[in-house]
Amino acid sequence: MTLSTPPEPPPDPPDRATPAPATRGLPEVLRTPGYLRLLLVAAVVGVPISLAAFGFVTLEHAMQNGLWQHLPHKMGYSVAPWWWPLPLLTVAGLVVAGVAARLPGAGGHLPVNGLGGPPVLPSALPGVVVAALACLSFGAVLGPEGPLMAIGSGLALSAVRGARRAAAPEMVAVLAAAGSAAAIATVFGSPLVAAVLLIEAAGFGGPRLTALILPCLLASGVGAVVFTGFGAWSGLATGGLALPSLPPSQSLRAGDFLWGVPLAAVIGCGVALLMTLGRHVADWTTRHPSRRIVMCAIVVGALVAGYAASTGRSPEEAALSGQSTLATLAANPHSWATSALFMLVLCKGLAWCVSLGSLRGGPIFPVLLLGAATALLCQDLPGFGTLPGLAVGLAAAASATLRLPVSATVLAVLLLGDHGTDQVPVLVVASVVAFVVGELARAKWAPRPPAPAPADPS
Repeated sequence: MTLSTPPEPPPDPPDRATPAPATRGLPEVLRTPGYLRLLLVAAVVGVPISLAAFGFVTLEHAMQNGLWQHLPHKMGYSVAPWWWPLPLLTVAGLVVAGVAARLPGAGGHLPVNGLGGPPVLPSALPGVVVAALACLSFGAVLGPEGPLMAIGSGLALSAVRGARRAAAPEMVAVLAAAGSAAAIATVFGSPLVAAVLLIEAAGFGGPRLTALILPCLLASGVGAVVFTGFGAWSGLATGGLALPSLPPSQSLRAGDFLWGVPLAAVIGCGVALLMTLGRHVADWTTRHPSRRIVMCAIVVGALVAGYAASTGRSPEEAALSGQSTLATLAANPHSWATSALFMLVLCKGLAWCVSLGSLRGGPIFPVLLLGAATALLCQDLPGFGTLPGLAVGLAAAASATLRLPVSATVLAVLLLGDHGTDQVPVLVVASVVAFVVGELARAKWAPRPPAPAPADPS
């Protein structure tokens, strides 16, 4: 699924002469037999995709707990020692380098390129799964959302024969988007996030937008129902993104906006800088991937180990996707020393930057923790509430990373739960400010094309 390039609705069968999709009205699109079949396929594939997504996140969560909690305990440590990330990240780098060199699809797209990527063919799924499990379980500072979207895309396309995929590229794009939506709805906990992401990213309106959204929303809704029901029935843990406990709710005050606006600008600029540096890491890595992927993984391990050695805290807080650390931080923000929060932002931010350009995973989960930690560094400012600060950090970080301010606002509101409604004004402002500042910063730091050579006077 490519968020920046919207797919068009599938064409009619060849025996029906109809106007181009962009010129047809919505009723004509909905009455098309091929489109109705696509809706049916989208609903059906939501079930196996949700089960595959459940299996993936459950396995990843179990591997993560085994490597970062159970194995250190068996070796006599109460928590993972400071050096623990170094061997684990080295193994992750070796696995990703091997997958990138030998398996179709090179293990999936680089997270620095955004949340989604081009439609993933079924032949690339083994590499995506192996690389993602190695990165996410062994400590790469990335989230599961990118690989889940790739898995959903590949499984959805596996329902269509290769000849049919080659003959109908528009259908491939829509079906892949529906599969990605079904998978991402499970990890974000709501089909609404997937739908809003697609609406905002599509960049067009009218019947084309509705024709894209309907199969995606249908697949994500079916997938979310199956995912939730299967999780309750099996009792297996998935480690999804959630904030079960938050600071006490409070009304917004003038200080929340006076401090929140510049804080959102700082977060937007910082995220844009880290992603720009991640792009340079990606350019450097792709020239000699087998060796440099491993080197980048070792750097990530060193940064995580540096956090643990300098703070005396568990390296697990700076490694991995960060959803469990985010929940702990939100539940008891005053238990963290300012120095520990600063080192978390510094070390995890740099590790996220390197992971973006070299390893495999999603960009969103870690940056939410970075935004929240940055905001909580400012929680002692006069007139700045802890909960509004947390809201600003979540919305600003998501907006600057996704580059979709409405989607970032919806995600932050859903994460804050019952407290989210009261924080909507500051969430919206923070999301817009971070988006604008981030885009301006990217434009400033983007490489400029070389100046044209002067004309020959002769």
